Amino acid sequence: MHAQHVIESWGCRLAFDVRGSGTAVLLIQGVGVQGDGWRPQTDVLAERYTCITFDNRGLGRSQPVGAPVTVAQMAEDALAVLDAQGVASAHVVGHSLGGLVAVQLALMAPERVRSLALLCTFARGRDAAPLNARMMVLGLRARVGTRRMRRRGFLGLVMAPHALAVADVDAEAARIGELFGHDLADQPPIVSQQLRALRAADASARLAELAGIPTLVVSAAHDPIAPPRAERALAAGIPGARYVEFDDASHGLPITHADRVNALLLEHIAAADAYLARPGAPTS
Repeated sequence: MHAQHVIESWGCRLAFDVRGSGTAVLLIQGVGVQGDGWRPQTDVLAERYTCITFDNRGLGRSQPVGAPVTVAQMAEDALAVLDAQGVASAHVVGHSLGGLVAVQLALMAPERVRSLALLCTFARGRDAAPLNARMMVLGLRARVGTRRMRRRGFLGLVMAPHALAVADVDAEAARIGELFGHDLADQPPIVSQQLRALRAADASARLAELAGIPTLVVSAAHDPIAPPRAERALAAGIPGARYVEFDDASHGLPITHADRVNALLLEHIAAADAYLARPGAPTS
């Protein structure tokens, strides 16, 4: 099953897709990426679960923006999607900004979250993309020069250096751009608002409230946007969270290492369902 839907949410015609059948898995994307950016995951997870993805407001098919873009508003949008599908609770997966949104959703409505999988993300937006020499060089390369140079520069943000050194740059830029929903040489207009929302968000003081929600935190050693130290702090703040670090990956982990990420997600979701099925487990 694959169905496309549109709902009204706080002034935005919010577009979302549903694939597969079974327990619901809601996947929330990060800055500048359409919901279909999760296709490397949904192609596999939809064989066992109902996968729900959506374009964040102001991006792709979710137009117009309608309301100020904040992490709290994006979490409200995610809840509106679950409501529209009649989903009482779902496993929630978030990448980068989407991880912050997933955490906010769990804080707002813990009964709606069966488990959390937080990929390449952080508890505080201020911890994202620290202004060190590497980040400044990569950011500059993604924004100046010819279109081909900017595409290669952007790949430097999402691919590990050793992988980029041997990659077919044009083919990788086309593949990842198709998943993102735009040419990597360009940035959708909504990106500036999403970045402001990310920078303003800080859930670090409330992470202990997520106790009882099975949580997986996945990091990439070469990630300049969500550095591992920020993800270790995120995992340490959530009681019982499992932390996994990929030593050969960067911020584009769900795309570049899809097979290994999918195996982790399938293991995590199955374990969370088994945990929730135990007598006396938290109701969700």
